[in-house]
Amino acid sequence: MAMYWDPFRDLDRFAAGVLDSRQSPRMMPIDLHRDGDHYVLSADLPGVDPGSIDVDVDGQLLTIRAERTLRSDAEVKWLAHERPSGSFLRQLTLGDGLDTAAISAHYDNGVLSVVIPVSERAKPRKVAVQSAPNVEKEVTAGAPASSSSTASSSSTASS
Repeated sequence: MAMYWDPFRDLDRFAAGVLDSRQSPRMMPIDLHRDGDHYVLSADLPGVDPGSIDVDVDGQLLTIRAERTLRSDAEVKWLAHERPSGSFLRQLTLGDGLDTAAISAHYDNGVLSVVIPVSERAKPRKVAVQSAPNVEKEVTAGAPASSSSTASSSSTASS
């Protein structure tokens, strides 16, 4: 396999390696969309062991952690080594109106899907309109409409 040397690519790779310490977790790319009465978060985690994936909800904070281990064969001589390994972390603050107790997740073909349902109290609903009982009110000149029968009886007594 023939490979050519590109000094700028190698310089970029070197700078990324120096600036991106192996101890800090990496970000994982996500997509988030609403589908009816729930949100779906999709996180790309190819090559991650499903047993290393951890999804936690603490109050309104959703945390996703995963680990991709590096193949450590002493006899292997790497010709190209571009896929990142180590810890991956993503945290999202969830808004009000979500049912955090019913969040579910599954991992398939390198994609973690987290389903976040909307709570019942936040779903659109129809509000019934009730009419007040039909009560006859006597409105007199100069008296407010909200006056009780006491005001109307005093105005009739003065005439």
